[in-house]
Amino acid sequence: MVRIMIHGCNGAMGQAVGSLAKGREDVAIVAGIDINALPSGGYPVFGSLEECGIKADVVVDFSSAKAVDHVLAYCAGRGLPLVLCTTGLSRDQEKSVGEAAKKAAILRSANMSLGINLLLKLVQDAARVLAGAGFDMEIVEKHHNQKLDAPSGTALALADAINEAMGHGYHYQYDRTARREKRDPREIGVQSVRGGSIVGEHDVIFAGQDEVVTFCHSAYSKAVFAKGALEAARFLAGKGPGLYTMADVVGQEP
Repeated sequence: MVRIMIHGCNGAMGQAVGSLAKGREDVAIVAGIDINALPSGGYPVFGSLEECGIKADVVVDFSSAKAVDHVLAYCAGRGLPLVLCTTGLSRDQEKSVGEAAKKAAILRSANMSLGINLLLKLVQDAARVLAGAGFDMEIVEKHHNQKLDAPSGTALALADAINEAMGHGYHYQYDRTARREKRDPREIGVQSVRGGSIVGEHDVIFAGQDEVVTFCHSAYSKAVFAKGALEAARFLAGKGPGLYTMADVVGQEP
């Protein structure tokens, strides 16, 4: 059984991870860390990492960008594997992730969903076949009206995956309102929709002459990201220093 410590346990995603773990026998939440140190999931909660004396196999972080520096230093100093789920990191913090990975196993991904990470692999295969045959490629992402950034990190990850498969020969087009010209065949369109309580939807469209192939992924609750985080924790426990992604989790042998 993998013993997990949740950093940011009383946030929405931390609670989702704790709730999902209760129904599993292969993982156990042994401790939580949160500035709001109120027990709420049936495990002890501490106000800081230093206050926690409970041994864990891996830390799952769903905190905030301002707390990432500390959890990176803590895990690197102890060689403790870390599933880093917090988004919105600065360039300096991204560099710190790489430095910490020299001392501990760090898993970081733009999206923790297993489905999205499988999709990243599928669109690469599709692009190699369809883009070469003249298909245009468009990505449309939809999220709730409280999301601050656009396009989503996942949409950009999908565009990057396609571009990598095609030798980085494409550029991204986010807005066509100022253009009055035909579509550039070497572009990947990335468009955003914001409204209501949409958890997350991503469509990758390959549009050819007289046929269209569309890959779709829809998230209906935060549970899909919590499940991915738990699978990542199982994968990372016991791993040596290095930087991993959810692609490693999806690609592992059953």
